[in-house]
This record gives sequence, structure tokens and C-alpha cells, in this order.
Amino acid sequence: MVWTAPYGIECARMRLSISHTREPSVNQIIRIGMDTSKYIFQLHGVDAQERPVLRKRLSRSAMLEFFAKLPPTIIVIEACGAAHYWARELAKLGHEVKLIAPQLAKPYVARNKNDGRDADGLCEAGGRPRMHFVPVKTAEQQAAVMLLGIRERLIARRTQLSNMIRGHAAEFGLVAAKGTDKLPALLAAIAEDASLPELARDLFKLLSREYEQSQVELKAVEAKLKAWHRADEMSRRLAQVPGIGPVTAAALVMKAPNPHAFRSGRLFAAWLGLTPKDHSTGGKLRLGKITRAGDEMLRSLLVVGATSVIKVAKGPKKRGPRWLIELLKRKSPKHAAVALANKMARIAWKLMTTDEKYDSTKLNAASQAA
Repeated sequence: MVWTAPYGIECARMRLSISHTREPSVNQIIRIGMDTSKYIFQLHGVDAQERPVLRKRLSRSAMLEFFAKLPPTIIVIEACGAAHYWARELAKLGHEVKLIAPQLAKPYVARNKNDGRDADGLCEAGGRPRMHFVPVKTAEQQAAVMLLGIRERLIARRTQLSNMIRGHAAEFGLVAAKGTDKLPALLAAIAEDASLPELARDLFKLLSREYEQSQVELKAVEAKLKAWHRADEMSRRLAQVPGIGPVTAAALVMKAPNPHAFRSGRLFAAWLGLTPKDHSTGGKLRLGKITRAGDEMLRSLLVVGATSVIKVAKGPKKRGPRWLIELLKRKSPKHAAVALANKMARIAWKLMTTDEKYDSTKLNAASQAA
């Protein structure tokens, strides 16, 4: 007796063989999700009925050649490393490229993650009508953002060297007051201390040279950043807001998305993570800590700027908005700093969307009326 496969299994085998032999028509593709990496690119394309018609794996060298032969279509990529570069290159070929933030694409990825499912999830997310996309940066915009990243790294390196010098100096009984401006005096005291071992003296000289070099590099980067700030009209207007200096103003222009994409300043502040988490249910309002969503650097700069304003408001002369002085009577300075940072973000959104200049008298009149 000869065993034969059930009819259902045989049909499944036939469909599988057909799917491997039949080439999809490029004219059927309306959207492609592309999972990127350094060398391998996984594609998932669908037709007008949202049926998969393309599953392909390409090498880095063959990727642009494949899309050059493809009719213009929508390509969805996760906004990760090198995504802006590939978006610009694919746009040159006539395609429409959409970048999706990783946290927004993740819910559409099926279980048992792999490159194929990632590309499938991106393709699905790109077709949702309520999906928010990341604007593609130009090469000039990415070069400007490099200034902020390099400045942040140099500041971290300077802090690390400063702490190392202070820690080693304390082991020999040499201490100095807090602040980077007090460190040169400590280095001078170390150089003049004859009781230090010769080995320690040589190592302190090495740390001193490295610290001075980091200071020189940091000043050069900050000079370029300030020059960029002076050349940008919007950045100059944002710097008029109390608590927003040249660095924060330049960062808002460089890193914030199109302000017109937000319906209100409150939504812009929510994008920055300066609004409380909402755990409400059953008609009961439950608000928690701030969400800390969005760009961490922008949120940090705004909170630091707000802290400087609060320091002046708490001073003997009590200089600052009346609402802030009253708030400081009820809340801690940290809570007030977050509230002020939220207000600064909303003011910045208003200036970016209306091309107006900051008017403190108008703001004070509005706060008094409230």
C-alpha cells in the first residue's frame, strides 16, 4: 500500500512552490518596508490590497541598484543610524521615504523578531493614517547636530578628567573648591608641591595636559556653535526668552521637528517629555511623573535653563515672574523648574510657528490677567 499525502498538505506544497517561482510585478508595489543594517537590507513590499508581493534580501552594494530600477514608491525606514543618509539617497531616485521612530514601529512587529518581521512591521506601520513620521535631515542639518553631540562628549570628558585630578590630588592632601574655574589653582598647587613623589608629579602633568587640550577643543566647538547661532534668525529670537541661551536656542532649531506639525505648544512640550504621565481610568484622573519622552538633550537644556531662572527668582531681589515666585512658595525648586521648562517650551513653539519676537510685557500682562 502506497501512502499519499493528504489533499490539504499537497495544496500547501503547490502554493509554496508557486510563491517561490513567481516573480512579483514591480508595478504592483505601493509601499516597501525596509529593515536596515550595516551590510544587509531586508525588504517587504505590499500591493494596493495590502497583500505581500515582495520579500527580498539585499546587500549594501546591491541596494541602490535595485531601487534605481524600481518605479517611484513609498519606502518606510526606521529612524536609526544612517537612516537619514539612505532617505536622501533614495529620494534622489524619485522615491518617497518615510522615517518612523523605533518606539512607534515596535507595536507592529510580530513575535519571534527577525529582519523579515521587522520589515513587515515597518511596512504595516507606514500605512497607518495616524502615524507620525520623522522629517528627513539634510547633510547640512546633520553637520550642525554634530556640534551638539561633540560638545556634549567634550563636556563629559572634561568632567571625567576634573574628577580624576581632584580624586588623585585628595590622596596627597591637596583639595580645591568646586567649579572648573578652581581647577587651575589646584594644578598650580600640585606643580609647586615638592613633597609629591616624582611618579605622581609626572602623571599629574599628563592629566593636566589632557585637561587643557579638552578645554581648547571645547572652546573651538562652542565658538562654531555660537557662530551658527548668530547666523540663524530663529535661533536669535529664541535666545531672547529668559532661560534659553545660545546653546539651547540652537539645539531647538537643530533638533526639534517641524513646529507646525504640533497643534499647540502643549503638544510640543509633551513631545519633549515635560508633561506628566497619564494613568487615568474609570473617570478617575491619575497623573504621575513627567514622561521623559522625546529628545533627552533638549529636555535637559530647558530644565537647566529654568533652574538658572529660579535661582534668580529665589534671590534677595526676587526677580522673576509673579506666578513663578508664588509657585516656589508651594512647590520645591525642582518641581518649579520642570513647570517653568514646560512653559519655556510652549513659548519657544509659539515663536517658531509665528515668527514673532519675545515680548516680556505681553507675557506678564497675560499671567497677571490669569
